[in-house]
Amino acid sequence: MKLFAKLSLSFLWIFTGITSVYFSPETGYEILANAGITGLSAKALLISGSVLDIALGIWILTPFSLKWCYITQLTTIILYSILLSYIAPEFWLHPFGPITKNIPIIALILFMLTADNKKAA
Repeated sequence: MKLFAKLSLSFLWIFTGITSVYFSPETGYEILANAGITGLSAKALLISGSVLDIALGIWILTPFSLKWCYITQLTTIILYSILLSYIAPEFWLHPFGPITKNIPIIALILFMLTADNKKAA
């Protein structure tokens, strides 16, 4: 079960990073434009966020500093959620749950963090 959870999180991060930059960048640009961020700044933020997402997805598959991987994932999700709440608070009520889905994802990451810490102890 733990392996499935790890693979699921990895897939989520990698797929989101790839989708954000290659298949649906207009969504990210629209959200950033709502915050007054356009042009090269928006492109840099979109690419940076995608690279971060993909890197987190790959990192979770390695054995290196997984505690810090989980903490980085939690920090990233919380920051993304705060920023998106400020820029587009209506996403809390969106039927596809772009922000509300973060709650069970955070729970899964905390489960993985706890499971790995028990293994290390």
